[in-house]
Amino acid sequence: MPFVQSIENAREERIGAEGVSRGTLDLALRRAGEALDWLRARHADNGLRLLRLPSEQGDLAGITAAAQKLKRGATDIVILGTGGSSLGGQTLAQLAGHAVPGLGVLRDPPRLHFMDNLDAATYGALLEKLPLKTTRFIAISKSGGTAETLMQAAAALAAVKAAKLDVASFFLVLSEPQKPGKPNGLRALFAGHAVATLEHDTGVGGRYSALTNVGLLPAAILGLDIGAIRAGAATALAPVLDKRPAAEVPAALGAALSVALADTRHKSISVVMAYADKLERFARWYVQLWAESLGKDGKGTTPLGALGPVDQHSQVQLFIAGPRDKMFTIITVGAKGKGPAIPADLAALCGEPDFAGKTIGDLVDAEGRATADTLAKNGRPVRTIHIETLDEASLGELLMHFMLETIIAGRMLGVDPFDQPAVEEGKVLAKQYLTGG
Repeated sequence: MPFVQSIENAREERIGAEGVSRGTLDLALRRAGEALDWLRARHADNGLRLLRLPSEQGDLAGITAAAQKLKRGATDIVILGTGGSSLGGQTLAQLAGHAVPGLGVLRDPPRLHFMDNLDAATYGALLEKLPLKTTRFIAISKSGGTAETLMQAAAALAAVKAAKLDVASFFLVLSEPQKPGKPNGLRALFAGHAVATLEHDTGVGGRYSALTNVGLLPAAILGLDIGAIRAGAATALAPVLDKRPAAEVPAALGAALSVALADTRHKSISVVMAYADKLERFARWYVQLWAESLGKDGKGTTPLGALGPVDQHSQVQLFIAGPRDKMFTIITVGAKGKGPAIPADLAALCGEPDFAGKTIGDLVDAEGRATADTLAKNGRPVRTIHIETLDEASLGELLMHFMLETIIAGRMLGVDPFDQPAVEEGKVLAKQYLTGG
């Protein structure tokens, strides 16, 4: 069942002057419609690989086979890659229980370790404490030149060699094909060790790569149905290809709302708050996608991730009583009736007799709806997204929805949602500092 999106509590007619007006939204939808025309043209001429991924099936068997080979005899699998090379995989892996707040350590092997942030103490401790003989490493870099990934991969390679283990059995490299005259440090690092290699899709950048082998390989390792993830993405893309008007394309409606609120109501911060622990990494993924794609030429809005209910006890105070500079997206899942139920005697004992028979999920459901309604009653524009069943298909749909929404918003803002010039400048300078330049 596709997720349900509503922008009613972001409209001026519903929440007052801080909401988007009908006329402004109509104008924004017209611009979003032009972006949809561009997307359809890129689908037709194969000019945007991302749009072809949802319907592809031919690579899934190879991804599954690579996952099975890595899992064989492994207690731990370390995934080396930063930013887009990691966050999509983390988002999907969390669906299978990886890094769920409070529960991650209870997962059965293989345990995944996404070393997406470079930190000397953390990585050193990991290499020291992991059972190296039953650990495998996946090094991911589209260009093969990401400094953080090269450093981590080289350190892991040195550790495996020092232990006199067969390097080829312990590593897998995921990078774009070698190009004549262009160095690929990651491939060169492992060239003499017969290490298995998967090809990174040359037409899909890191932060859009969750539906490629970059995101699907960790998902397959944890036993997720990667075909269903792609099928869910196809659900999000379908109304675009069906030539539905922008108002009937959820991604276009979301982009139009965001751009209109930023332009006319000065909503410079976009908050995504999910009421499910298994969407905690999704919020992180969204922050990178939105920030790196749209923050150009003085344009874009600042993404902020939040997790409910915990952030009701921290950020919501600011959201309701602080500056009126935010648009909110509240994501809920079908939690009602799920989880432990509270016995009547214990409910009475703690002074809450009405809790009797209620489940943990009942409270989470009530709090998600209450946060959205409270924000709206206080004049804060709120979009809601409800996913009744959080599974591979619905998460694939959610990922594709936000990738499309980001691309459409970029087209509306007149920025390229696929490059990251400011990030590249910093990478060059960091390498100069490292080498004494």
